[in-house]
Amino acid sequence: MKNPIEFVREVRQEAGKITWAGRRETVVTTGMVFVFVTLAAIFFLLVDQAISAVVQFLLRLI
Repeated sequence: MKNPIEFVREVRQEAGKITWAGRRETVVTTGMVFVFVTLAAIFFLLVDQAISAVVQFLLRLI
């Protein structure tokens, strides 16, 4: 069990080592996330439509 004061001191020391992303990196990364989410949504929409068409075709055969 560590001394609470020593623990807080170590936490502050480790927190000082954190390097935060800059504004440009944050904007670029956010843009990439939006692009990939949009592409994934379109992909799953197309897959859903294809599966739906196949199921409807199979149900008409019965």
